[in-house]
Amino acid sequence: MNVEEFRNFCLSLPGVTEKMPFTTMNDPYSRELLCFYIGDKWFCFVNIAVFDRCCVKSSPEEADRLREMYEGIRPAWHMNKRQWNDIYFDSDVPDDEIRRLVGISYRLVVQSLPAGKRKALLGE
Repeated sequence: MNVEEFRNFCLSLPGVTEKMPFTTMNDPYSRELLCFYIGDKWFCFVNIAVFDRCCVKSSPEEADRLREMYEGIRPAWHMNKRQWNDIYFDSDVPDDEIRRLVGISYRLVVQSLPAGKRKALLGE
């Protein structure tokens, strides 16, 4: 999977928008982060210049299980390590599994939105 395929997949999820919110940061890696949002909450981000990994949310139990299962899934850098994982591309994590985990992250964040906001964003 390349960066455009990944981006297109994320944007195919209902109500998703994208932003690069860290363009003024001193850290070069952070300046290139593309974040995918539902409402005002992100569910995934990726560095578009390096495209080495993406960061997704999961339940704490699932996060631990995935880290035990795959070498390419590790606690997320600069995020709550109980719920966020970095998934490394070109590792032992298949592309289909990466897409599945992005979808789970999306659903977890959607479920955390207040009902009114969720309805407005998704037309529920």
